Amino acid sequence: MQVSRRELIAGIAAGALVPSGPALALDARATREHDWDWLVGNWDVWHRRLKERLAGNNEWQEFTGKSALWLALDGLATIDDNIVDIPTGTYRGLTVRAWDPKSARWAIWWVDGRYPTVIDPPVRGGFAGDTGIFAGPDVFKGTPVTVRFRWLDIHSARPHWEQAMSTDGGKSWEINWENFFTRIAPVATPLPMTADRPRDFDFLHGSWSVRHRRLRRRLAGSGDWEIFTGTLVNRPILGGCGNIGGNRFDRPGGAHNGIGLRTFDPKTGDWLSWWLDGRGPTHFAAPVRGRFEGGVGTFEGDDLLDTRPVRTRTRWSAITAHSARWEQAMSGDGGASWETNWISEFMRRS
Repeated sequence: MQVSRRELIAGIAAGALVPSGPALALDARATREHDWDWLVGNWDVWHRRLKERLAGNNEWQEFTGKSALWLALDGLATIDDNIVDIPTGTYRGLTVRAWDPKSARWAIWWVDGRYPTVIDPPVRGGFAGDTGIFAGPDVFKGTPVTVRFRWLDIHSARPHWEQAMSTDGGKSWEINWENFFTRIAPVATPLPMTADRPRDFDFLHGSWSVRHRRLRRRLAGSGDWEIFTGTLVNRPILGGCGNIGGNRFDRPGGAHNGIGLRTFDPKTGDWLSWWLDGRGPTHFAAPVRGRFEGGVGTFEGDDLLDTRPVRTRTRWSAITAHSARWEQAMSGDGGASWETNWISEFMRRS
């Protein structure tokens, strides 16, 4: 079957030409864990951006930036931290990508460091040859739009990314941002920190061995705990106004992974803590929110246990240079009583 380049791009953006089904799901690790290997490392980035979007404008701004990308979830996710030197001032941004074998697509989320309480709606798609196309719905200045990312020439010395928007369901597109990447290091190292960053989570940066103790059944009066080990590798992002970690859980029924993301809200002084489950990486769970007082960090938020509304609380304590304790509790009565259902003991790895 012959497919034109335009038809291929449109099909991938819509998800129509991305293979799916059991065969792909079984082969996902072998075929998808290397999709982003070409982007691993540190990069200098040259940006070209429309000054006004969806306004018939043809005035482009040019500026520089930096990016650092590493793999997570055993290759089935990526994380990249970014410095963007726009004309009005430098800001930080974060991209998280995760492969979902059920839909046979990658999802890509963006966190703008100027608005750290929001994770933008994802774009979804995949690769064909040297091209990756990802699209999804969004809202721009009150107008519903379709956003499309394209990666071009990905195996060249200068990969090229572009963003476009459509207000007519993909019939026409306005390209409003382009990036050209030049590699400066093959292995990612953290980007520079900001001088005024919060220091609350500095203790968590690095590699850890973890001993977990978890209730098998929650809010059911159960005393049946499972014990297993795991690991965490945590890095600073957003100039130190955030951190992100890849978690591995070696549970008796089989190992699985997840990504923990934390962002600092300077308006309230709170941290937000988000979770992406590697077994079904389709969305970030609603965050818990809180802060540190007296060396203890407490974070709460609304959640669901199966379909039951609950309140979830997490707490960091017993923090030293080489160890820390995390625990999770849930309440089914609005916080009047709490059941601790997960305890994790962290020991730093050399």
